[in-house]
Amino acid sequence: MNLMDAVTPAEPAPEGATAFPDLSGRTILQVIPELSAGGAERTVLEVAEALSAAGAKALVASQGGRLEKDLEALGGELIRMKAASKNPLVLRANAALLSSLVKTRGVDLIHARSRAPAWSALWAARRTGTPFVTTYHGAYTARSGLKRLYNSVMARADLVIANSEWTAAHVHEEHGVEPERMVTIPRGVDLMAFDPAHVSAERVAAQRASWELDTKPGDLVLLLPGRLTHWKGQGLALDALAILSPEESRRLHLVFLGDPQGREAYVTALTNKSEALGLSDRVRFQPHTRDMPAAYLAADIVLTPSTRPEAFGRTAAEASAMTRPVIAADHGGARETVIEGQTGTRFEPGDAAALAGAIRTLMSLRAEARQSLGEAGRVHVLKSFSKRGLQLQTLQVYARLLGGATE
Repeated sequence: MNLMDAVTPAEPAPEGATAFPDLSGRTILQVIPELSAGGAERTVLEVAEALSAAGAKALVASQGGRLEKDLEALGGELIRMKAASKNPLVLRANAALLSSLVKTRGVDLIHARSRAPAWSALWAARRTGTPFVTTYHGAYTARSGLKRLYNSVMARADLVIANSEWTAAHVHEEHGVEPERMVTIPRGVDLMAFDPAHVSAERVAAQRASWELDTKPGDLVLLLPGRLTHWKGQGLALDALAILSPEESRRLHLVFLGDPQGREAYVTALTNKSEALGLSDRVRFQPHTRDMPAAYLAADIVLTPSTRPEAFGRTAAEASAMTRPVIAADHGGARETVIEGQTGTRFEPGDAAALAGAIRTLMSLRAEARQSLGEAGRVHVLKSFSKRGLQLQTLQVYARLLGGATE
């Protein structure tokens, strides 16, 4: 069993850190469509862990997924519900279920993390007079009034949490949420799990071996983690490698690490593209791994070339925590997680030539210089994006709405 197959120890509080608010006897209900791998899902677990530590009951309404056992191990309880459905009839039925849950389980606060189940949660909260919180985990665009109305549920809470300053600006511009009703709480990185000192050389070697790379001295491994979908920039990365000179590109090995989630046609298109560009011998497609800390250490440089803005960009923060330099598209939350010239570099979004230039820049550095960028990245994450910080600030929001002390 590797580290990520088990629940990692709780991240220790820094010396002098503020304790969690006392929420003894309180019951908090989080609502999310699924419990599969993803930033929002992982945040649900992290908050459930903190609630248990603060003496509260942590309920999660969801249709479940592969993180169910992790939730249970952290002290949370799954309430199974068709939370991923957008069917209006199901939304109404879910609202009735949540209303009943509030009454039978003594729910003190509802926290919704996605639009469809947020409508059910909003209706239940209004019926029962229960405080209601939402978290904006992404930027929801609207090309019609109907879609804007659908999205607006995330701005109708008593308090709205944005997962980055960029997201907060988007919410204010899109919905006009007043500052006193919104708070920015960046996603957190588990600094116990994502710590190079806690990852054995054997785990790193196992990841490298699974990728079956034919590396030679002086070669570099580029890792692009994330589900296989066009806006994550896998195609752009291939174009960038093709722009580099043969001498440069033959030193590089590109690993796409993530699941297609039903997008087999996209994987086929990427495979065909890599063959057409003469890159197939240096490109690997690997499924999602639960040992992401070792995966980051098995790479030399991490790419996050998303063509759409990432609301936060957890992979960039995780890679920095593992002391790996990051090349990120210069938009969205990446402007907060990647400091230009200090923890990595950013490039013009969607520009393959700019991405190739960024790769060339980091390739040209000595290994010690790339390591220095990575070390600076870990310092940045320790300061600004810890799991402990996310947990503390979220529980302070709950205490504020419940009328309790926040420190």
